[in-house]
Amino acid sequence: MAKHGTTRLVDLLSDRFAGVWKLLSDTGAYLEHTALADQYEEQLRQWRHEISGGGIHPDKVRAELVELRRHLRRAGYDLRLGGQKLLFDGFRNDTSLAEGFKRVVLFTGKDQIFFLTGEENHILLADFLERTIERWSARERIRITGKHYLWYLRQRDGLILSGSDTETPDEYRRIRALGEADPLLFLSKVRLLR
Repeated sequence: MAKHGTTRLVDLLSDRFAGVWKLLSDTGAYLEHTALADQYEEQLRQWRHEISGGGIHPDKVRAELVELRRHLRRAGYDLRLGGQKLLFDGFRNDTSLAEGFKRVVLFTGKDQIFFLTGEENHILLADFLERTIERWSARERIRITGKHYLWYLRQRDGLILSGSDTETPDEYRRIRALGEADPLLFLSKVRLLR
């Protein structure tokens, strides 16, 4: 918990001391990878105009950008992942281990993603994850809306996800649609997938 709080403090301090043009550029790049891009396009354009035209003091624009970034973090976005790419790449089998891929089971719930990696087969991993979620949710029932059996490869600039032999084409289409609808939010929810 303290580490998470420290990370937030570092993020906020970085935002406050970054140059306003860099902050605006970074924020625009992050938003391009979200479902919110269209919503903020006009605001970003307005900020660019006001900074370049000298119509508003840059400190006011910086304060508004810092507040927007704070809002995005509260909504679940990890802005440090803005340069990351999310790629869904068909189906793979056990031979993908030789390419560096690893097994992951990923369960979706309302605004949540749970996952577990390991060397066991996908079915055993899913059973273990399901039992773990049941223990976590003893008081508050967590409703799982999708179960996915995937292969993943973490690269320096992104994450590749492929369906396994256990994943159905329909389920794969669903997880792909979820990820592609808001790649940065999806990547933020699976950022600990190493």
